[in-house]
Amino acid sequence: MEGRHEIKHQISLADYYALRSRLRAVLRVDSHAGPDGTYQIRSLYFDTPDDRALREKLDGVKNRDKYRIRYYNSDTSFIQLEKKSKRGNLCVKTSAVISADEAQRIVQGDCDFMRQHESPLVRELFHAMREEGMAPKTIVDYTRDPFICDAGNTRVTLDHHIRTGLRSVDLLDPDCVTIPAAEDVIILEVKWDRFLPDIVRDAVQVPNRHSTAFSKYAICRTYDF
Repeated sequence: MEGRHEIKHQISLADYYALRSRLRAVLRVDSHAGPDGTYQIRSLYFDTPDDRALREKLDGVKNRDKYRIRYYNSDTSFIQLEKKSKRGNLCVKTSAVISADEAQRIVQGDCDFMRQHESPLVRELFHAMREEGMAPKTIVDYTRDPFICDAGNTRVTLDHHIRTGLRSVDLLDPDCVTIPAAEDVIILEVKWDRFLPDIVRDAVQVPNRHSTAFSKYAICRTYDF
């Protein structure tokens, strides 16, 4: 699978409102967004007993992988297992649709069904869990404003209201308690394939903001230390 380019900027609330206005004028809002132009994301991240994924992120390791289970807008009828891989300056994401029952079994450690699952990614996670001790670590919730540009297969997102489930991994529990992890943090992400269209490049310009390696997973693990 061909990798995608990705840049992130941490922005202010004033930046957010200005960017949202500009992006709404020149790009298409993702069809999955609600009437307010946003949707909710809940992810469950996995890591090894020695927190390899977290440490590699914090240390800026160029080639690294992370696994997560994700669904949107509290809708558990569509759940994905995802593996996001960083290879130098490119990102590659693979995914597999799993059922709510399968997600719950993974959370509970009832993983034997994964051994012969039809999805190679599910089987891969099974081996990582058995051989490396990969296990669910924490829930990450946030709100996203998503925008799309067909040219360059470009996607621009504004992520905010980031919350952590602390040590909770009960992904499907609608009453799972989460707390703000970074109330004042808003992240602009821009992803594209072979080229970044000028209209997007111009729209996302924010004075005095620099690329960052901010990780929602990392900030949500802060409370563990």
